Amino acid sequence: MNLPARVRVTRPPLPLAPALKAAASRLCPDAPDALTGAALAIAGGGVIGAHLRWDGGEAANVETGWRGRGIEEALAQTVSG
Repeated sequence: MNLPARVRVTRPPLPLAPALKAAASRLCPDAPDALTGAALAIAGGGVIGAHLRWDGGEAANVETGWRGRGIEEALAQTVSG
């Protein structure tokens, strides 16, 4: 994956810690609490992207200023991984 230098993508353990849950909910507000998978993009200590899966659905979003830099693809690969 060829990501911007400051960005890392991770698959955190579930259930998400409260701070990560709040950040993921901000990016994907329709996601339920019961997730089956999650991948988060982090830059400068903040969550800038999320790809969340649950039984029957999924949602993904990246902050506007970070879109189109390969982060969406990295999130999709990581959540599937």
